[in-house]
Amino acid sequence: MLIAFIYAAMAFYGLSAASELFFRFKRRQILFVFAFSFSAAAWFLRWVQVGHIPLQTMFEIFLALGTLIGPMSFFCRKSLNMRDPLSIFADGLLGLCLLFHVRFIFSEDPRPLPPALQSWLFGPHVVVYMLAYVLLAKAAVQAAGGLSVAPLQREKQTYKLVCLAFPLLTFGLILGSVWGKIAWGDWWGWDPKELWSLACWLVYAAYFHWRALWGTRFVKINMWMVLLGFAAILCTLLWVNLSGLFTGLHNYAG
Repeated sequence: MLIAFIYAAMAFYGLSAASELFFRFKRRQILFVFAFSFSAAAWFLRWVQVGHIPLQTMFEIFLALGTLIGPMSFFCRKSLNMRDPLSIFADGLLGLCLLFHVRFIFSEDPRPLPPALQSWLFGPHVVVYMLAYVLLAKAAVQAAGGLSVAPLQREKQTYKLVCLAFPLLTFGLILGSVWGKIAWGDWWGWDPKELWSLACWLVYAAYFHWRALWGTRFVKINMWMVLLGFAAILCTLLWVNLSGLFTGLHNYAG
């Protein structure tokens, strides 16, 4: 049943992307409702299956990210007025890509929860980061589009998204530090995951500093800084977890 729900969510995310390119029927937003509903159902089934909040393995993390794409897209349409076809197409494509990895790349085998993760901070810490990552993925798409199409408009949209995501990124870093003190007796352990998380935060902090100095005078530099920040997120989320290069206290998700 879980796999069937994932396939259904992938299909509706794919249809939502295709509808923006080809047929654009009037009530196409309903496709995101179905995509979110099926992916959320799959995530809750996984919760029942493993007996704890499913945010440990890459399978579970990408399923959570795919589930968050739907609400994020609705929020951006309604609150930030991001309704252009390219933006909505990218949301559908991003949801499809995330769930493709869930179904075909990462192992669905459940794992027992290590003692260090059996904390009340596990859920809030990871959820806050997942929310930030989804918003920053959307920001990266806007920035990439802005390098060639409507740069000033997309830069302003990108800035709004980063403004929303940065406090979440900061809160996630603080929660991780508190959790480290509780679990390992130290606020900071110089672990590879900690260092890459800090690197992400510093890139976006530098982006805000640069933009405060120059505003939209150098639009493309603003865009490239946001893309650099998202590249750091990909390193934090994928390279650190999956590569044998980085071993540390946080190697639970590979």
